[in-house]
Amino acid sequence: MEVIRSFDQLQALGSRFCLAIGVFDGVHRGHQAVIRAALDDAQACGGRAVAVTFDPHPMRVLAPSRAPLLLTSTPHKLALIRQLGAPIALVIPFDRAFASTPAAEFVEMVARRTPGLQTICVGARFQFGKDRKGNAALIQKMSVGRTFRLHEVAPVTLDGEIISSTAVRKTVAAGHLDKAARMLGRPFSILGTVVAGDKIGQKLGFPTANLNRHNEVAPPCGVYAVRARIAGQLRPGVVNIGLRPTVASDARMPLLELHVLDFNGDLYGTDIEVFFVSRLRDEMKFPSLDDLRAQIQRDVQQARTVLAA
Repeated sequence: MEVIRSFDQLQALGSRFCLAIGVFDGVHRGHQAVIRAALDDAQACGGRAVAVTFDPHPMRVLAPSRAPLLLTSTPHKLALIRQLGAPIALVIPFDRAFASTPAAEFVEMVARRTPGLQTICVGARFQFGKDRKGNAALIQKMSVGRTFRLHEVAPVTLDGEIISSTAVRKTVAAGHLDKAARMLGRPFSILGTVVAGDKIGQKLGFPTANLNRHNEVAPPCGVYAVRARIAGQLRPGVVNIGLRPTVASDARMPLLELHVLDFNGDLYGTDIEVFFVSRLRDEMKFPSLDDLRAQIQRDVQQARTVLAA
């Protein structure tokens, strides 16, 4: 997938484009429906689909104090969009100047600067432009007499509830991983970069990779059976999210530590995507490191059983 950051770059890539526009935080099933609509439209007209998104999240600029915790960083979001088969992603830099663009002016700009624009695909609840006054109805109105058309995608629901980034955030934070997976169409995952730690896990016989998370939403503190994507390969593992009360009771921010089963390679600096499969237990404080080591052995065995199933 080619990632571009301006309509000038898009113009250099040819013509006949179908756009899917949205913030796409989390790339949940509702977002996937919008992107797949653009892919289907592109196939039907012999064009190319473009996923159009924004960086940073608009609320980070408009109301930082009320901005939501992110499900996905921009690199993670783009990786998920790539997996859907989108050939091009246009990441529009979002700043105060762009935020002041009236909705109609934004649609006009998109129509004028997208070569051979065929369709604009958006979710039925998508809002955009200054004061969020733009919506699907405005795009439909402005498409009259032009060469492009609106493709409005109905909300995707789960058990009668509309799937949204807000709903997914709440579900993950509450620890309801099965429901989150049904909303996302995949297990909830965290992308992170391995950074140096204090090697306590190695001393216990269970070396861990300490992940600097790219996102901000995480399940509650505890121990989880996971699968970790390392260099394109999925490997079984165990993750601890928490404050490590047995060895670091003064820790203030939860850490994410990954033990990859049956793996001895050097992971420092590696980006790893961790897929949360099942919660094994709460985080606990143990009387000694020997007690902690024994519990980790039990966690590893339980994770093997869960992941094998």
